[in-house]
Amino acid sequence: MTQNLVAVSGFVLLFVLMLLRVPVGMAMGLVGVTGFGLLAGFGPALKLIGQTSMRTVTDYTFGVIPMFLLMGAFVSNSGMSRELFRAANTFIGHLKGGLGLATIVACAGFAAISGSSVATAATFSTVAYPEMRRFNYPQSFAAGTIAAGGTLGAMFPPSTVLVVYGIMTEQDISRLFMAGIVPGILAVLMYMVTIIIIGMVRPDMLKAAPKSSWGERLGAVKDVWAPLVLFFFVIGGLYGGLFTPTEAGGVGAGGAFIIGVLRRKLDRQKILISLLQATRTASAVFTVLIGALIFGYFLTITGTPQKVTSFLGGLGIGPYGVLLLILLMYLVLGCLMDAMAMIILTVPIVYPVIISLGFDPIWFAVIIVMTVELGLIHPPVGMNVFVIKSVVPELTFSKIFKGVAPFIVTDLVRLALLIAFPILATWLPSHL
Repeated sequence: MTQNLVAVSGFVLLFVLMLLRVPVGMAMGLVGVTGFGLLAGFGPALKLIGQTSMRTVTDYTFGVIPMFLLMGAFVSNSGMSRELFRAANTFIGHLKGGLGLATIVACAGFAAISGSSVATAATFSTVAYPEMRRFNYPQSFAAGTIAAGGTLGAMFPPSTVLVVYGIMTEQDISRLFMAGIVPGILAVLMYMVTIIIIGMVRPDMLKAAPKSSWGERLGAVKDVWAPLVLFFFVIGGLYGGLFTPTEAGGVGAGGAFIIGVLRRKLDRQKILISLLQATRTASAVFTVLIGALIFGYFLTITGTPQKVTSFLGGLGIGPYGVLLLILLMYLVLGCLMDAMAMIILTVPIVYPVIISLGFDPIWFAVIIVMTVELGLIHPPVGMNVFVIKSVVPELTFSKIFKGVAPFIVTDLVRLALLIAFPILATWLPSHL
């Protein structure tokens, strides 16, 4: 069998296994070992499993992933999301569509300390959805707002998706975190504008909550000191040179634990739940990571990255035409796998293409994260949609997708802006 035939067969088998509901990490690992064995011998292929697994789980750099996941678990279980929503609601809840606006702002704040899109969507399904329904917001709008707000998790630091991209491409993680801030703020503002437009087009649909007094607002602001302190301590220390990204993850997890205990928001049961959540999620991430690395070794010996680069470069459609093809590929893959799996599987292939075309790798990180996050809410799959459905069983998938449709349009506009004006992603990192 030729290398090209083995590579093509490997991709076909991979997608067949995923369609059969085989876990993505297992599917990539199985195809990678089989393909590597066919081309280089099954003895070296079996050794590759042990070497890759041990090297990955013992790599100090990868330690940042479980640490940030643990910080997010402590934050989620200590009730900070409810405090953020209450604080945002006291200031803007009285506006037309104010509960939706408060949800977006609170999602951004929570995402900035948890770094997880799925966790953000799951958390606010229990916090914001009942409140919006209490004021007779349509189910579709409430669910769509939460699903869209959940995608903010990957844009603001600490983002585990950006961490993995940085490790795989050997880019500075601190610079990647900075690159996501302006696009993240832009996402928040554009989502809020979307809600305002919906309120103007359908004024009877979104009712305003009672206006809060300044005493209530000040009281709510006092309750959000914990997430603010945690965020600025971790991110400030990272950019101030006090600690590395891996150390920042450890400090963040420790800080979230201490704050939760001192505020009596974390008891023994919640601590145990947080540890189990972080362990399960980290295990899933590392399974995907190990499988993708093995699959990557298989692609390397077939010369697939170089062949893809040569093929795309010879199409004659220009750099931005190639970029458009890559982004369309990510939108399709968003129907088959989650954001982390997409990043791990595709970056070794598309990254050399992007570099050969002269694009900034930091800018491309933001573009790719925005695109894979769009996959979390666009039909027919949408991971955030499934999460919200599992938390609020009364919802139907059609209602959630109907509510999220305006935000998908907003995301496409934002993606076009980032492509047209790369400075939105590169300005902050260039000043580090």
